[in-house]
Amino acid sequence: MKTPITEAFVRSIPKTELHVHLDGSLRIPTLIELAKRQKVKLPSLTESGLREKVFKDQYKDLPDYLKGFAYTCAVMQDPESLERIGYELIQDHLAEGVRYIEVRFAPQLHTGENFTTKQVIQAVCKGMDRARDEHNRSEAVRKGYDIPCYYGLILCALRYFNEHMSHYYRQICRVMPYAEPKQVFAAASLELARAAVDLAHRDGYPVVGFDLAGAEKGFPAGDHQAAFQHAHSNFIRKTIHAGEAYGPESIFQAITDCYANRIGHGTWLFAHQLVKSPSIQDPKAYVSYLAEYIASQRITIEVCLTSNLQTMPHVKSFARHPLRQMLDHNLSVTICTDNRLVSNTTVTAEIMLAVKHLKMTPRELRNVVIAGFKGSFFPGSYKEKRAYVRQVIDQYEGLAEKAGLGE
Repeated sequence: MKTPITEAFVRSIPKTELHVHLDGSLRIPTLIELAKRQKVKLPSLTESGLREKVFKDQYKDLPDYLKGFAYTCAVMQDPESLERIGYELIQDHLAEGVRYIEVRFAPQLHTGENFTTKQVIQAVCKGMDRARDEHNRSEAVRKGYDIPCYYGLILCALRYFNEHMSHYYRQICRVMPYAEPKQVFAAASLELARAAVDLAHRDGYPVVGFDLAGAEKGFPAGDHQAAFQHAHSNFIRKTIHAGEAYGPESIFQAITDCYANRIGHGTWLFAHQLVKSPSIQDPKAYVSYLAEYIASQRITIEVCLTSNLQTMPHVKSFARHPLRQMLDHNLSVTICTDNRLVSNTTVTAEIMLAVKHLKMTPRELRNVVIAGFKGSFFPGSYKEKRAYVRQVIDQYEGLAEKAGLGE
């Protein structure tokens, strides 16, 4: 009889989190406390009330899923709050065995008249540094029983915004009143790409990547090509939300026009029926070539099971999620939460969903876990990354052997 993959084993192994939004991953007690202090009105001041009215188990669609961000972003407008939220997010990941975390957010949502993008990054890093250093100074790490924690920041540009979303977006909308909306969105993205380069290379912050988030339909990634060209030309890695709410062509554009090193979600990679361009005469062949290209180039796909089912209710069960096809095609895949608060999940819970509903094998689990570390935008040198991955593999294999899951 084969040894089952247990939740205890999954919690114990070193894991990555490569797709988690800071503003979607607050602790509810922290949200309530900060809202009271800052006089931000919430629909409820209890955890059960917020779970019922805002952060639900199921949403109607993506817009419904995104409503809660109005409340979380509202309490993330000062350095003290951002520092605390950053600290707690690293703590929460460490508690379930995650040892490498890439946190993404749009700093332009948190800037104010006297609160710059650089100061936003400083505040978040201050909290994350504190949590990381507490772990790395622990006896377990010092004696080699555990591995160190590392983190990186991914700055998110938005495909769409309006002047009501933040002080920064209000400013840029007002100084470009005669521009087409897509030109305004592109200008904000380019400015953020410039900030990412300076923060990483001049100021030394762990900004490891650049992202594009928001509604895909009607807001193509190609509109932001100048921003991604700037990031690419300055050696900043790129990950793009693509194939989450649109078809394979969105993924293709992210890779070809915007140089994506990784793909966020990629849910509709195999959905040939969603190919729209009349120039693509054989959609099935197009999807096959695209999947083979992604596999051969080791472009890692950041899969978020729970949030996918929450934002796309027509996908009726986890068993129908295309993660199984991705694994069968030997794609480089990592399993992520997307939003720990909004989706009420953890990395451990997401992996267990794959084990239970998609029949992930011990071999596949090992490949997925290692792919997360290998596909990371590690903030150190390549030599340091290789040494870290070796540590991870050694620890994983030791734990797997003890659990009866070794090869």
